[in-house]
Amino acid sequence: MEEKIYKRKLVDEILRYLNSKQAIVIYGARQVGKTSLLKYLIQNYFTEHVFYFDLELKELLDLCNKGAEEVYKYLLQKGADENKRIYLIIDEVQYMENPSNFIKILHDHYPNVKLLVSGSSTFEIKKKFKESLAGRTINFELYPLDFEEFLIFKNKKYNLSEENIQNINDELIILAQEYIIFGGYPQIVMENSEEKKKVYLSQIINTYIRKDIRDIGNIRNISSFNKLLEILASQSGQILNVLKLSGTLGINKATILEYLNLLENTFVIKRIKPFHKNLRSELTKNPKVFILDTGMMHLLWLKEFPKIIFGNVFETFVFLELMKSGKKINFWRTTNQQEVDFIISNNKLYAIEAKYNFKDSNIKNLIFFSERYKCEIMVVGLISQKSGKYIWELLKLMEKDQV
Repeated sequence: MEEKIYKRKLVDEILRYLNSKQAIVIYGARQVGKTSLLKYLIQNYFTEHVFYFDLELKELLDLCNKGAEEVYKYLLQKGADENKRIYLIIDEVQYMENPSNFIKILHDHYPNVKLLVSGSSTFEIKKKFKESLAGRTINFELYPLDFEEFLIFKNKKYNLSEENIQNINDELIILAQEYIIFGGYPQIVMENSEEKKKVYLSQIINTYIRKDIRDIGNIRNISSFNKLLEILASQSGQILNVLKLSGTLGINKATILEYLNLLENTFVIKRIKPFHKNLRSELTKNPKVFILDTGMMHLLWLKEFPKIIFGNVFETFVFLELMKSGKKINFWRTTNQQEVDFIISNNKLYAIEAKYNFKDSNIKNLIFFSERYKCEIMVVGLISQKSGKYIWELLKLMEKDQV
């Protein structure tokens, strides 16, 4: 029986550009579902003249390295009609010797070929993209499942109206706790055994982060690199102090920054900048850092899945929901240690505080910021006597037009 492939939210964004001339490039870490997304498109939107190349297969990689002209000849030999639109889907394009030249020639000389490619590392691809592809590609980033996608993969269907939310709130909280503890990698979400979740996610960490990324960045000081990963996981949601990291790890600042850039370009971490209006009182210049999956955060930091949810893990969860829904995110912190977790600046300005337990909530900094910048405020959490309202607010964060 063929395994069901669930639709990801990114599909609808990609479909808007399916009839455009540009090549579609999908970036994302290993195991986040890039291949499944491509196969979903093949099954549901391409009825004929579609060709799928997995470049982990040497014969297809060798063919692509011969150039766009040879690939086009191959497609015609395989039955493609040069008078019709041909869809060419290439998985793991970073394995090619010169992917930029391939995309450029295919785009410029074979307009009947619509190219969709995936890649696991912007760092590696940028090294190999030796010439500009401006105007020739539309780029998308695929992350682990967000909470709404998690519910779909769990076959949980809700009418999330204001009227119904209280009745289903208890189950939603349990599901949210599961999601926060184990993270959003599709394979981990679909596995019921906690023991197997740990084994599978550990394999992703060991093969993708500790091996692939280390090799991509030509990391020589392996122990320091691994220690940095553990520290970043434990400090997810906190201010990033590169000088302090340098002293702790015994390596220079330039190397730390090199490692951070590598981890960000391979979708392990994300740094966000402070919000400021050029006021001297808002002097924090260091970014905040977040691990891009809470399950991975737990295994890198604690070496196991905890039974409780820590405050910085919940803040990471809220950040990930905002990021995955396309929000522009900053934070605010003054030299007086006044801090707001997230500042969202879309059409309007919002200040958001993430508190797992509302009993711990102190909104004086939110109010101060709101009065200064005339913005709306929101506290997001799970545990409260009125938690029905707040789980609803949490779910609204995933809707692009709400915040």
